[in-house]
Amino acid sequence: MIDRGLSVAEVDGLLEVAGDAVDVVKLGWGTALVSANLRAKLDRYEHHGIPVVLGGTLTELAIRQGRVEGLIEWLRELGLRHVEVSDGTIALEPKAKHELIERLAGEFTVLAEVGSKDTDFIMAPYVWVEQIERDLEAGAWKVIAEARESGTAGIYRATGEVRTGLIDEIVHAVDPERLIFEAPLREQQVWLLKRLGTDCNLGNIAPADVLALETLRLGLRSDTVERFALGGED
Repeated sequence: MIDRGLSVAEVDGLLEVAGDAVDVVKLGWGTALVSANLRAKLDRYEHHGIPVVLGGTLTELAIRQGRVEGLIEWLRELGLRHVEVSDGTIALEPKAKHELIERLAGEFTVLAEVGSKDTDFIMAPYVWVEQIERDLEAGAWKVIAEARESGTAGIYRATGEVRTGLIDEIVHAVDPERLIFEAPLREQQVWLLKRLGTDCNLGNIAPADVLALETLRLGLRSDTVERFALGGED
């Protein structure tokens, strides 16, 4: 789930209604730096046993500014055990990304992200696979397939349409369990669940959509009821 700036009251409400359906919370892009209620929210999520990861944009900024050590110290200060390493905004040499993941994986659970936030940038499927496998080999727990918060980049076309051939090639080479597919739009969620199964790891889910996604997984919504609740194929 992506937290774009929830209040403590909103976090409490969300966790009351759908807390069991949330596995990891990402504090979107750089919002953690300007959230006045950061520590209070982290306490709430920790109380419910939900790990929190800061947006990968902060890691990219730390790399660009030569302040990775400062970021690590801040993560320790906040008591966070997860970190995202991405290069969707800045260019990061493969060797540098590999070394950073390898280093961070000794202390944190690393979520690496592959794909560009540029809607006009198209990366060949074999390059996606190479980068994903390289990040996993470096020690990433899971690799996130980029889509932006709008669902209009990376594994999707600018219209939000799923790049079906790309995803098929990725999952042919990499165990989907090791992947998190960003899927902010319902149509994207439906396609991925039908293609990869109800346990498919999905990211960039808006707080208001968490419960709706859970009903899709369980076949309690018209989009998936025939496949999942009425004995359709897995």
